[in-house]
Parts: sequence; structure tokens; C-alpha cells
Amino acid sequence: MKLIFSSLSYTNLLFLLLLCSLPGCMGNGGEPTPDLGEVTGTITLDGTPLGKANVIFEPEAVGEKGRSRASSAITSADGQFKLAFNSDVSGASIGKHKVIISKMSDNPAEAGLQLVPTKYNDASELTADVVAGSNTINFDLKSK
Repeated sequence: MKLIFSSLSYTNLLFLLLLCSLPGCMGNGGEPTPDLGEVTGTITLDGTPLGKANVIFEPEAVGEKGRSRASSAITSADGQFKLAFNSDVSGASIGKHKVIISKMSDNPAEAGLQLVPTKYNDASELTADVVAGSNTINFDLKSK
């Protein structure tokens, strides 16, 4: 009985050590962070701040390991945003980006209704260049 208990404890100890070592091997998601620029701005629609809108910057350049991750934000009530690269890091990768801006209706009777014209989201014509350092990029969208 003592031998079985000892071998189980040893096996459990090895399993525990293995689990504890895995997070250290992977770092922050296993993906290196590219060079980023801080990106803030304001979005208006027909001159009115566009609150609760989704903003996505998708990099256009493809590097050795493929396209970099997109950065995103949700605008505040006054239409302001600050892009996040991931949950720990703010900014967007350096270079040219396709920009997608969308906002769905809050009214349950209009569920799924897109309040921003298609030319700014599904068929976005918007682009932006992100440089190292601080970037202020504003968008004045037109509904017509």
C-alpha cells in the first residue's frame, strides 16, 4: 500500500511540475508583439459623435509570418476611441490599415440593423497609416 501511495504522489508531483512550467514556455500567448503606434481619435456621423461604435484597424502588409493582428476599440459616448492590440497592449501595428467602423441599433425591434453605411464596414473604403509614436486619426462619416 505504501508503494502505491508513493508512486501516485510522485506521478502527481511530476504532473504538477509539468503544468507549472507550461505557461512560462509560452510567454504572452506565444506571439511576439510587433512595433506599435498609439492610436486615438474621434468618430462622428454627419457631425454627431458616434458612441458605442466598433472600430477595427486591419493591417494591409503581409510579413514573413503573415498579416499582423488587427487592433480594435469601442467608441465612448463622445465618439472617442483608443485602439488595443490585445488585452494587455494598446496601439496598432506600424503601416497602412483598412479601417472598419460599425454600429448596430440598440433597439430590440431593429435587431441586426447596421447604423453605419456599408462603405465604412462590410465594403469599407477607409484606410489609415499608423506611424511609430502617437497617432490621432479622426473619421467624419457621412450617412449619404
